[in-house]
Amino acid sequence: MGRKKLQDFSRRERQIMDVIYRLGQCTAAEVMEALPDPPSYSTVRTLLGVLERKGHLQHVRRGYHYVYSPVTPKERARESMLEHVMDTFFEGSATEMVSAVLDISDSDLSDDDYRQILDLVEEARKEGR
Repeated sequence: MGRKKLQDFSRRERQIMDVIYRLGQCTAAEVMEALPDPPSYSTVRTLLGVLERKGHLQHVRRGYHYVYSPVTPKERARESMLEHVMDTFFEGSATEMVSAVLDISDSDLSDDDYRQILDLVEEARKEGR
């Protein structure tokens, strides 16, 4: 199955996928509880079916309920999302994106946070990423 793009989602579908990635797996009722300004239960069920037909979700039946989980692993979805954000808002520049992250979070970063970031950069450099 090909890589799914963020553009494949409507606003509500994106919200549902966010809930499912956050919870790992969940029922339609659990999705509905977690959504801001939730639509009706039948609308949530319909959207879950749409997402499943698009290839983003899968389900297993547990008792009387369907339990939904993402098809794409969270790590791969995260990479796709970051690529989209970098292309859309930072013209493909990882440097600009990291700079923006540091600008908005510099007051929250401890010395240990900075050391960890530097270690990650050094590790990526050694691995040729």
